[in-house]
Amino acid sequence: MTLGDTDGLLAPGWAGSPAASATGDTAFLQALLDAEAALTRAQASFGLAPSEAAAAVDAAADAARFDVHDLALRARGGGNPVIPLVADLTAAVGAVDEEYAPYVHRGATSQDIMDTAMMLVAARTLDLVLADLTRTERALARHAREHRDTAMPGRTLTQHAVPTTFGLKAAGWRSLVLDARDRLQTVRDCLPAQLGGAAGTLAAFITYGAADSGALVEAYAREVGLAAPVLPWHALRTPVADLAGALAFTAGALGKTAADVLTLSRTEIRELSEGSGGGSSAMPHKANPVRATLIAAAARRAPQLAATLYGSLAAEDERPAGAWHAEWEPLRELLRLAGGAARDAAELAEGLQVHADAMRAHLDLTHGLIVSERLSAELAPVLGRARAKELLTRAAERATAEDRPLVELLAEEPELKELDLAARTDPTQYTGSAGVLTDRALERR
Repeated sequence: MTLGDTDGLLAPGWAGSPAASATGDTAFLQALLDAEAALTRAQASFGLAPSEAAAAVDAAADAARFDVHDLALRARGGGNPVIPLVADLTAAVGAVDEEYAPYVHRGATSQDIMDTAMMLVAARTLDLVLADLTRTERALARHAREHRDTAMPGRTLTQHAVPTTFGLKAAGWRSLVLDARDRLQTVRDCLPAQLGGAAGTLAAFITYGAADSGALVEAYAREVGLAAPVLPWHALRTPVADLAGALAFTAGALGKTAADVLTLSRTEIRELSEGSGGGSSAMPHKANPVRATLIAAAARRAPQLAATLYGSLAAEDERPAGAWHAEWEPLRELLRLAGGAARDAAELAEGLQVHADAMRAHLDLTHGLIVSERLSAELAPVLGRARAKELLTRAAERATAEDRPLVELLAEEPELKELDLAARTDPTQYTGSAGVLTDRALERR
């Protein structure tokens, strides 16, 4: 048995997702090793280490050669897994040639490697999340185009308000997905390497012969494939806070779609349904909106995880005790939640079934009252505002009490005999600028 929760027995939202494997213990271990190997290569490029040493560290930096369980237990001794890993990696390199062993981790501190590994894992995971967000927005764009003019009830405070279109609703979902994409991409492009040495001064590297510590940091960042930081950020946790915010926003943005799908797929509404709903252990007839359920769960958990990461901004001294240690698990869980939600959102959007007939039928549930706003606006110039309000209020009460269409009741009013009431009470003809707004939204790429 190994430590960790990489199988996700209690986390169906991210279990089996690309993000799950990208954030597992083995993935983190490999990122730590990649950071160590990049450090030796960067020093070798400045003549601070033999090229053969860099090659030896590269060869040894394979996660398959190390015991994750053992490292996790030994991490308790120093409070982080880098300390036992450096010992094991040094031994592995020394077994090839003792001359190269001293170049492992030379000049760095544990937090340099841990922070860099966290950013590496985040970068690799965000690439997967961004790919799923692209799938999601493309599927939602298709729904928006196909249902540009599909009228449905607009709902405010849980009640029918005025008609809208499913195309506009899908375009709104897509807009949030694109907002999430843009935020994640900005963060992804800025994820920095970490290199500062014991207290953020890079002093050891100067001692080892680095004439330009800034150039060494830039070389290290290139080797590891991350951005070069202006300053060591051991106690300046902007990169983690920005990442937390973008991930929490992504979960929430996808959660909006999930919340709407959960409402509109209720049995008594059924304007939408998932392409392949989930089953029930007790009720064979059920087809539950499982994808939307899992996304909604992620959206509820993400803000609290982000709050922990924001709390770590208040980090004391040049390297804090506890603040950066507190980041590891919530950041990994945020990456997993966002990754799982993005995977589920893509599957949900691609398989979503739109029941336009139900949408049309529901427009008539209030006997035409859903267009009362239009009637108020159009009858006021004809009858005067007070008379129009009085007439419509009485007609609305009768439509509900007598279970009759509003258009029939209005047709009985002598003052309205000359008006085309059928057109004015057709809810499909009162969707305002929904089509134009949908088109405008779809122009965004």
